[in-house]
Amino acid sequence: MKRRQFLKGAGAATVATGALMSTAAQAAPEFKWKMVTTWPKNFPGLGVGANNLAQLINDMTGGRVEVKVYGASELVGALEIFDAVSRGTAEMGHGASYYWKGKSRAAQFFAAVPFGLTAQEMNSWLYHGGGMELWEETYAAFGLVPGAAGNTGVQMGGWFNKEINSVEDLQGLKMRMPGLGGEVLKRAGGTPVLLPGGEIFPALQSGAIDATEWVGPYNDAAFGLHKAAKFYYYPGWHEPGTTLECFMNKEAFEKLPADLQVIVRNAIRVANQDMLADFTAKNNLALEQLVNEQNVQLRKFPDDVLAKLKALSDEVIAEEAASDDMTKKVFDSFVKFRDQATKWHQVSEQAYLNARNPL
Repeated sequence: MKRRQFLKGAGAATVATGALMSTAAQAAPEFKWKMVTTWPKNFPGLGVGANNLAQLINDMTGGRVEVKVYGASELVGALEIFDAVSRGTAEMGHGASYYWKGKSRAAQFFAAVPFGLTAQEMNSWLYHGGGMELWEETYAAFGLVPGAAGNTGVQMGGWFNKEINSVEDLQGLKMRMPGLGGEVLKRAGGTPVLLPGGEIFPALQSGAIDATEWVGPYNDAAFGLHKAAKFYYYPGWHEPGTTLECFMNKEAFEKLPADLQVIVRNAIRVANQDMLADFTAKNNLALEQLVNEQNVQLRKFPDDVLAKLKALSDEVIAEEAASDDMTKKVFDSFVKFRDQATKWHQVSEQAYLNARNPL
């Protein structure tokens, strides 16, 4: 009897051990990916957003896909990630598509357009207005598969070392501002400077630039930008709903089984929604602390300055659209959707906010 009980127990133990070994085998990564980013390692908001996406993919695939995140310059430079993923040095990149204007002018429209779409409108255009299909077509030439992986919402207008009381105050202004917004600033007489996030504070503090935009109170405070400039302007006319991106090497993505492809795409979509919620929640307190504890001077751009910038934006965007067929194709879709959304939001979102928050 004791012998039979021992053999039965030993058999059960063998089965249990086998099950554990099987589980361990299933949990072992089938695909090990590298994600390179334009953000400093673990930077609040943007860098953490990349980390969260990597963790989502790890968790949602049950460990079958393991993603290791590399901050700016850890594996490649901040503005070198597009090429790195295109050639397969890394499988994923996390950044913003307006950084790749030199690769494709059309790419800028998938990040932010001055006086363009808000975060809610951007998501609607991408997911239900044909925007994502155009984005995939744009990036296909580079062997990349793009996805919307976050949104900052309406950004701030930026940090300045002097007050902006007229359009003339923009003349000769050296300001860190990427994408189409930088082109508008240039048309207004300023000098746009493209810098990755990690280089902004020392440039502003040293006087190498006179002003900078970054994101909003939460991220800007994390960089300490209030220590280098005290005038903080709104609204972020240049980036009304900035979409962050996660792009994948097409060959690496297509090596994933069909179920993992679906999971990875949906993890990116979850990350897109979560980042906007994170920024919305944290910008409130950060702005209050900047004004009340750091003595930051909060300023609204004068109406005539905004009107001039909008007129110049229309000129710049139209010229960009005429630069090549793909950009024109994206522009036409973007503008059509913007005009439709504007009509609806005049009687919905805008009308409600005007009623809730009367001036």
